[in-house]
Amino acid sequence: MPGLQSSPTGPLSGVAAVPGDKSISHRALILGALSVGETRITGLLESEDVLATATALNTFGAQAIHEDDGKWRVFGRGVGGLSEPSGVLDMGNSGTAARLLMGVSATLPFNTTFSGDASLSKRPMERAMIPLRQMGAQFTARDGGCLPITVSGAQAPIPITYELPMASAQVKTAVLLAGLNTPGLTTVIEPQPTRDHSERMLAHFGAEVVVEDTPGGGRRISLTGQPELTGHRVTVPGDFSSAAFPMVAALLAPKSRITLSGVGINPLRTGLLETLLEMGASIGVENRRSLSGEEAADLVVESSALKGITVSPSRAPSMIDEYPVLAVAAALAEGETRLEGLAELRVKESDRLGAMAKGLAAAGVDVTETEDSLTIRGGGAKHPGGVQIEAHLDHRIAMAFLVLGLATERLISIDDAATIDSSFPGFAALMNGLGADIKECP
Repeated sequence: MPGLQSSPTGPLSGVAAVPGDKSISHRALILGALSVGETRITGLLESEDVLATATALNTFGAQAIHEDDGKWRVFGRGVGGLSEPSGVLDMGNSGTAARLLMGVSATLPFNTTFSGDASLSKRPMERAMIPLRQMGAQFTARDGGCLPITVSGAQAPIPITYELPMASAQVKTAVLLAGLNTPGLTTVIEPQPTRDHSERMLAHFGAEVVVEDTPGGGRRISLTGQPELTGHRVTVPGDFSSAAFPMVAALLAPKSRITLSGVGINPLRTGLLETLLEMGASIGVENRRSLSGEEAADLVVESSALKGITVSPSRAPSMIDEYPVLAVAAALAEGETRLEGLAELRVKESDRLGAMAKGLAAAGVDVTETEDSLTIRGGGAKHPGGVQIEAHLDHRIAMAFLVLGLATERLISIDDAATIDSSFPGFAALMNGLGADIKECP
């Protein structure tokens, strides 16, 4: 796919439904494959990342089938019932797929090899391998614990109690998925609560999961191993992380009012919503409902005059994927916004902290970057724009700067739009349907 460019726009208006939640989609496929019987999934995100998981599960011997009506059927093999893949599993750009499936394979008695694209092959996997080794798995990896990685699954898995050194929903989930095929009690202690889609969905499929608060604000999650999971129906809500882009665009474009329907509002995912409200955003949360154990609602967003604030590091786990688009909102806010505790952004699909600082500066925004913080002095006025931004194979960097281009004096382009399909297929069409001007670069 060629690059995309976005030009200054008028008001945004209308109703739109963003694609299904990426995190929930991965987990629905995986738990469906580890269940007995059939799982039917409505609203699955059909992005490159999620399709990599579906393809891998088919290689493991499960059946994940796309139906003509857009729904998915998964015919599971039961806990411990997957078979040895005949070849290398290509995870593309998906760190979620790689880490979660490493957890699944860590307690299966055969070898599984994972590979990924250039971006994923630079991302840290050692953080997941450390606890999985304690459970009996062995790993052969490239220098630095990077893909490609071969997992030699434990012949006799050992249950562990593992205290996460950092807040990571992916590592937590990898350990819990390994614990499914391990006798006894597997426990993960996290220093700060991270997105709990895994705990919710494990319970939805019939696992025994106990979640307890710990002193200091963390959580202790315990899973009883070797359950018989049963196939279920799953409805995937809209992805809040995807909704963040049209949400911020509507806040910044004058006289805008949009409704984003059926968006997941899991309280451990909505740190951006809390932050934008503190900045003065007008966002209404309407028609709250439950979808397969997850909270969802319609978000009504109106253009707003935002003000700069300081965002504490404690909020990072609930909005780690939304910092790029929050930085765009801060660039148009009145006054200074300081984002703290951002070290984890340096090991995402790209060095997101460095990429945002460099791109914002190129667009005329006054920014200061440190090792783990970003200070943005917005001024509440339009910035020059008129630049091409390197996306660094990172979908959220690409979409964030396309949103910025809707509010700068001159258009902003990104060098490569292909990565957007990893999480938000149809992004440009949805935005243009609301009144944006995003098109292919000439």
